[in-house]
Amino acid sequence: MKYMLLIYGTDQAWDEAGREKCYEESTQLAHRLKATGKYLATAPLHPVTTATSIRVREGKRRITDGPFAETREQLGGYFLIEAKDLDEAIGIAIQIPGARVGTVEIRPVLEIGGLPTD
Repeated sequence: MKYMLLIYGTDQAWDEAGREKCYEESTQLAHRLKATGKYLATAPLHPVTTATSIRVREGKRRITDGPFAETREQLGGYFLIEAKDLDEAIGIAIQIPGARVGTVEIRPVLEIGGLPTD
């Protein structure tokens, strides 16, 4: 089963050196996951100040700067993994550096037919 590990934190959670260390550790984790066939994708996101949110209501679009919700923690990146079950996904999620300063949300990916493939 595929799981999306969504990494939440504040923009101030890391200083520049800490952020670089986080990227280094995340890259190492990605290589370990790849070696075991569990890695699908990962990437950090640009700061929340670069976000744009789109809503369509009654056929009219509404575009606003910033994230969808006003919260203390914002989505900062993700891992997309293959895991046999939730317990294995949790075991991987606790290795993500962002879990030490923020939250990692684990969501199973709903796979539907008819979508493009590689």
